[in-house]
Amino acid sequence: MRTRASAEIRRADFLFENSTVRITANRNNPEIKLAGIDVGPFEEGNEYEVYYWIAEELERAGVARLREDDCLDAAKIYKIQWKERAQTAGQIIKPSDDFYPRLRRCIDNLRVESSKTPEKMREYERVMQLTQDIVNSRLRKIVSLAASPTQAEHLIRNFTAEERHLYDHLSKLIHEWRAQILEYEEDKE
Repeated sequence: MRTRASAEIRRADFLFENSTVRITANRNNPEIKLAGIDVGPFEEGNEYEVYYWIAEELERAGVARLREDDCLDAAKIYKIQWKERAQTAGQIIKPSDDFYPRLRRCIDNLRVESSKTPEKMREYERVMQLTQDIVNSRLRKIVSLAASPTQAEHLIRNFTAEERHLYDHLSKLIHEWRAQILEYEEDKE
């Protein structure tokens, strides 16, 4: 059974797959005609902007590679984890809107690579630890804000779409629960 949360995550992934990213051509390649989309031609060393799903295919084919700043790696994830842990309970950093789709792709790529070399297995395990730490830290803050009787809009603005969905759902559930508890207490008097 698919939940509303998984639908929001699939939606974020769909939007990410159809966002544009920068690639660098690894070699010369003629124009590629897809259903309604023409891609290229590519000249080695030049940068181009394409949809993410096209960039993935071009990368698999060895035609191009994503720019480094468009990819998450262990070092970038460590920096995010460090910033997240340095924040107090009343603060939350604003990740990129596509943070979770990029994170899922990084983990998936490392999972595939980890089966090939021990170094990548260690990197994969480290990234998984960092990711769990980031997610748990953000989740604690989301739950705390959802349970708060007042909204802190300046903090909620720093949520990703997936986090905002979770926050809205939790906040509604918690407020309904509180109302039921208070209603029950009133009935006893």
